[in-house]
Amino acid sequence: MISTKLKGKSGEEIAVQYLKNKGYEIIDLNFTTEIGEIDIIAAHGGYVVFIEVKTRFNEDYGFAAEAVDFAKRRKINQVASQYIKKYRLFNCAVRFDVIEVYTSDKRVEHIENAFDSYLRY
Repeated sequence: MISTKLKGKSGEEIAVQYLKNKGYEIIDLNFTTEIGEIDIIAAHGGYVVFIEVKTRFNEDYGFAAEAVDFAKRRKINQVASQYIKKYRLFNCAVRFDVIEVYTSDKRVEHIENAFDSYLRY
């Protein structure tokens, strides 16, 4: 059985390739602070896009994006705020996306603007 960490890493690699194929510029991977981590940070269409990747075998237990609950969204917003401060991106438009990767049928679902920003910097 594949470990959760290995499954997640594999899903992130699939998501990165998907994004590159869609014209996204990958800026950073696995940006980590004491609060948490953002899987992928990319630039696309004038936005800095903070992307959470969720990998599942299939949808038997619900959609992968359902795991991005209020607490996870709040944490992603907090980490994004730290990223913006660190790199002084105060005048950039930001967006939060979720990418679902389903390994059973090698399917990628990209949910743009998956949740709102309430950034504080």
